[in-house]
Amino acid sequence: MVFMRPELSDYNHLSAGKVRELYEIDDDHLLMVATDRISAYDHVLTPEIPDKGRVLTAMSVFFFDAIDFPNHLAGPDDDPRIPEEVLGRALVVKRLKMLPFECVARGYLTGSGLVEYQHSGTVCGVSLPDGLVEASKLPEPIFTPATKAELGDHDENVSFDYVVDRLGETRAEELRDATLKIYSEAAKIALDKGIILADTKFEFGIDEDGRLVLADEVLTPDSSRYWPADGYQEGVVQPSFDKQFVRNWLTGPKSGWDKSSDVTPPPLPGSVVEATRERYVDAYERLSGKKFAGWVGECV
Repeated sequence: MVFMRPELSDYNHLSAGKVRELYEIDDDHLLMVATDRISAYDHVLTPEIPDKGRVLTAMSVFFFDAIDFPNHLAGPDDDPRIPEEVLGRALVVKRLKMLPFECVARGYLTGSGLVEYQHSGTVCGVSLPDGLVEASKLPEPIFTPATKAELGDHDENVSFDYVVDRLGETRAEELRDATLKIYSEAAKIALDKGIILADTKFEFGIDEDGRLVLADEVLTPDSSRYWPADGYQEGVVQPSFDKQFVRNWLTGPKSGWDKSSDVTPPPLPGSVVEATRERYVDAYERLSGKKFAGWVGECV
């Protein structure tokens, strides 16, 4: 008897984000599909990055397995419920009640955190020591949550007190503690492979038993800043394995684009597309110790 996988059209399409598509399998399970789309500054860019969805899926699977925390996976990367057309870039996951925050952990000062610190000496209400500069390592990792924006809107950094007001003190503290625990575990894994995990963001949901569960993507180059540990130097912008390379091109002189405008960013040049793909694959291979060969089941 020949096994036939379902068609993607067999499932009810629930939503489309900047990068992911979500489908309903049944009352308890969803199909999460990672596309090759790439976003920056709240814009979905063109063209897509080849193999990006497969790399994100492979990276998430690696870290879901490596991190000691409940997660939403509900089947292997070759689960028979995954249609052939998205095999390697889709996962069967549990349906959860998602919490309305991006849970950001920062171990180093850069990006929007640095901008806020230079203005107020704080990041999301967390006071930091004087004298920190670009890429400074923080005395200890900090929890800096943000509200989750709809497609086209901006995520907004908020204070821990804001999370307490929305979720209650017990759940907010659980969210903060889980974020920092997972970040610390992942940062050690990365550093052992010669990579600094500067910051990352997580999403969590609540299962039917009221348990906090790690969901969505996890510790991918889309959701994290990864820097090579060799050559790390405080005070300068670090080379990266993530989509910061794309952001730097967009805000540089060659793109001709003003991020403060409402104008759609220009298409990415082929050289930027290829270099971005190489960075994503390189990050996966270094962190996992596996060779990327096209889709999750083929990574050896």
